[in-house]
Amino acid sequence: MKKLIIVADWASDTLSCQEVRSAVEGYLKDHNGGVITFIHSTPSTIHTSFLVSQIVETEERYGIPLETVVFQNSDPRLHSDHALKKAEGARPLIIRLKSGIYLNGPNAGFNFSLIKDKIEEVFEYQSTNLQGKFHSRDLYARLAAHLMDEMEDELELEEVSSNIIPSLSGYYVTHIDNFGNIKTLVKLEDFKGKYEFGDMIKIKINNIEKQARFVTNLFGGEPGELVIYPGSSGHKDNPYLEISVWRHFTEENPTTGVHAFNHPKPGMKIEILR
Repeated sequence: MKKLIIVADWASDTLSCQEVRSAVEGYLKDHNGGVITFIHSTPSTIHTSFLVSQIVETEERYGIPLETVVFQNSDPRLHSDHALKKAEGARPLIIRLKSGIYLNGPNAGFNFSLIKDKIEEVFEYQSTNLQGKFHSRDLYARLAAHLMDEMEDELELEEVSSNIIPSLSGYYVTHIDNFGNIKTLVKLEDFKGKYEFGDMIKIKINNIEKQARFVTNLFGGEPGELVIYPGSSGHKDNPYLEISVWRHFTEENPTTGVHAFNHPKPGMKIEILR
């Protein structure tokens, strides 16, 4: 049985997590259940896309891709601007990556955009249950369980082009970690030929402009200095940049990157002004 990693904007709620766990386990052939873990996203599909892509990157580098299923559910109903009587969500997709990882979830916004270049096949699930109010429990739990049990051939799937998944370009806040470090969609290669380590870079986030020093790592500047640096996310040879402040956390007010830009949220645009 494959393990299941769930990324969802409801995953900080323990009741929701248990309801989905119970539903998935109820559909599994082995009712003792499998390994199921939860990661909390926000309603930002850029945030969810980053989390999914980082999980995939880590599983492909260190894990066992052929024994991994990822289920994401962030669906703020971007496809509609009118009342939805049956809470209709975005169309469910099931994706197989070149590494063998299976993913499923709604094709909402940019949820799958950052793994688009890794896709082998994309399928739409046709028999959508519109009666449920909590689709992760009432619809996706069965899909996830079937993928864990390697029963994808029993699902009503139609192969579609990966072009139905939108591409994501530009620079955005992708995640705020527990230290207040800002993970971004800026790659190290985006700075090559433009900046040298030690340069001061003007950055605008959340309508706030700040100067940050471009350094090799979080601790490559001076304590208390705002820095931008290659982080721990993304491809190991071309990581995403992070923005923060090196703190010893013995300070009276240990502000970090998130404080410098007044608590930006995942999905906010980043401008590199110099």
